[in-house]
Amino acid sequence: MKQETSLTAEAVCYGEILWDVLPDGPQPGGAPLNVAYHLNKLGIASGLISRIGDDNNGHKLEELMDNWGINKSFLQTDKEHATSEVLARMNNGNEVTYEIVFPVAWDFIDEANKLKEQLKPSKYFVYGSLASRNDVSRNTLIELLDTDAIKVFDINIRPPFINHSLLEILLTKADIVKFNEAELSMVQTMFRGSFEGEPQMVKFIQNRFNVPEIVVTKGEFGASYYKNDEEHHIWGNEIKVTDTIGSGDSFLAAFIASHYQKDQPKDILMKAIAMGGFIATKKGGCPPYDIAEYNQFRDQIFNLK
Repeated sequence: MKQETSLTAEAVCYGEILWDVLPDGPQPGGAPLNVAYHLNKLGIASGLISRIGDDNNGHKLEELMDNWGINKSFLQTDKEHATSEVLARMNNGNEVTYEIVFPVAWDFIDEANKLKEQLKPSKYFVYGSLASRNDVSRNTLIELLDTDAIKVFDINIRPPFINHSLLEILLTKADIVKFNEAELSMVQTMFRGSFEGEPQMVKFIQNRFNVPEIVVTKGEFGASYYKNDEEHHIWGNEIKVTDTIGSGDSFLAAFIASHYQKDQPKDILMKAIAMGGFIATKKGGCPPYDIAEYNQFRDQIFNLK
């Protein structure tokens, strides 16, 4: 069923849109698309700044965005480069590794001045590091980081598409950064930070890059949320995993939606952990579901009813 698309976008995601080519068939993906999909599901009007090829794969992604109600007024079409495909391989049943083809359409996102104007009404701007692998999309992103929106950086480090100087820019511009534990350690190594424990590692990043809010995800062990001088920790729960594709993206979407609603920090964490777990029980990064189904899952794992 086609959802109505909002004329504005409260949250805009920047970066890759693609097809994950899995052993059992292609799935729409890319972290920005996944986050936008779940934000929209959670009642936050979302848009996507990306670029597709003028080809069948691109047209199918446009049609999906229409059906999902994602604002595509930010979406660009490239006459020279193809829509992105990523070869995804499942390891040990659940974990996924990716072969990311280069160059593709989303490496050439341009028209920064036009996008700046379109972004002005938005409350959140969500970005990662992968979309900076080519200079065209990288330069556009850096210009857009002057927005007044709350800037959310899902660090998502994928070597070799990141370097010290670029990461410094992306971190310094952020208001909220989401790490997993491996990425948190990697940044300490790159910038000669602390290894005394998670709170000290987070404090180093907050001080070094002036980032007020940091989220650290830990899979089945839950997540932590550091806001200024406060610490909040919520344990996860064991679930039956179908695959982990898009689980972290759905976590971030639920975090932003709850942050937008100005929920208490522990409630924000709880909702985000529940959404990440909920999507891990399903196939693909953008599975169909009803919010009532997610709410029931959240209430069950946290014994809220």
